[in-house]
Amino acid sequence: MKILVINTGSSSIKYELFDVDHHRVLAGGLAEKIGEESSVLTHERALANGESIKKVEKRLIADHHEGLNRIVDLLVDPEHGVITDKTEVSAVGHRVVHGGETFHSTTIIDEKVIAAIKENIPLAPLHNPPNLTGIEVAGSIFPDAPQVAVFDTAFHQTIPSHAFLYAIPYEMYERYKVRRYGFHGTSHAYVSEQAAEYLGRPLTELNLITLHIGNGASMAAIRNGKSVDTTMGMTPLAGLVMGTRSGDLDPALPFFMGDNIGMSLQEIDGLFNKESGLKGLCGTNDMREVIENMEKGDKRAAVALDVYVYRIKKYIGAYFAALGSVDAIIFTAGVGEHAPLIREKSCEGLSRLGIEIDTNKNAAPGSGTREINTPNIEVKVLVIPTNEELKIARETKKAIENP
Repeated sequence: MKILVINTGSSSIKYELFDVDHHRVLAGGLAEKIGEESSVLTHERALANGESIKKVEKRLIADHHEGLNRIVDLLVDPEHGVITDKTEVSAVGHRVVHGGETFHSTTIIDEKVIAAIKENIPLAPLHNPPNLTGIEVAGSIFPDAPQVAVFDTAFHQTIPSHAFLYAIPYEMYERYKVRRYGFHGTSHAYVSEQAAEYLGRPLTELNLITLHIGNGASMAAIRNGKSVDTTMGMTPLAGLVMGTRSGDLDPALPFFMGDNIGMSLQEIDGLFNKESGLKGLCGTNDMREVIENMEKGDKRAAVALDVYVYRIKKYIGAYFAALGSVDAIIFTAGVGEHAPLIREKSCEGLSRLGIEIDTNKNAAPGSGTREINTPNIEVKVLVIPTNEELKIARETKKAIENP
């Protein structure tokens, strides 16, 4: 079964074509700067030996319809393609950012589903509209293939009310659905499943703390395979310090900035989302640069790292308390998988909780799931590469086989 996974942004289409039955990526790529003269389409065809053939096209892609049509052309191209006809695509899986309270699981898309995604646009005004564009375009290009929505928020719909409600008038929740939703759910779900497989135990018997740490970052407390808390809130701004997002802050700050600095709500929103986090603290949102600058003696970079890991450590403690006991802590995503220093500092001083990292294992290069805790320690510390696209493909297959 061949499933095309699409993640549509306002000016981009990220895609991967999977042979799901054999757990293989056949091809993938990214169309970016759609609608601009500087549009770029990067396409990679996977080879049997693990390498790939890359093709880069730099030409105007007028809109998403043209972009996806060109992607299909490359998928069936004799030199760069992997299928002979687009009808070989069994289904199209779409990443949809916000399902609100409407969607608790992966869903085959029909008119009612589209209407519900539209209703949730106020919760994700920057993400749901382009996700809908991707659904519309893919539906016109693959009219006979089921379209399936996989929601970032669905995994966190098991969070109990005491964890998702804000202490504001209850009517705000009843009328406007103001509550904690959480994001990165596909990634948290995927790495928790991989952890259960590695540990050789049923996921339903495990308590896990998962850390998806990239430019965007979130953590989840998972009890018996179900999310019971997560750091992001109604929006992706809450929680951890991120590349350009502030994470948790005093909710009165916007009023202070408006009254004393004269900033508009739009300016404050831009500041917290695009100019804060690591970038705001030390001038760069690239963790590699932050660590490099810190090692060169940059004091602001050192402070930024301290703030960053302290926030992670606080949430590890909080989620340990929420869960009562923890079987494993999982690091994933760009920083989580590739920054040993962040993993080490995030777990430093937590041996009384049964958390201790082996510095040699942590620093050693590796691929796939690997264990970096010291021997005979109570809590496993794992590094697990995330694969949200593969999870979406698997969820899509499951949905069309069990509608």
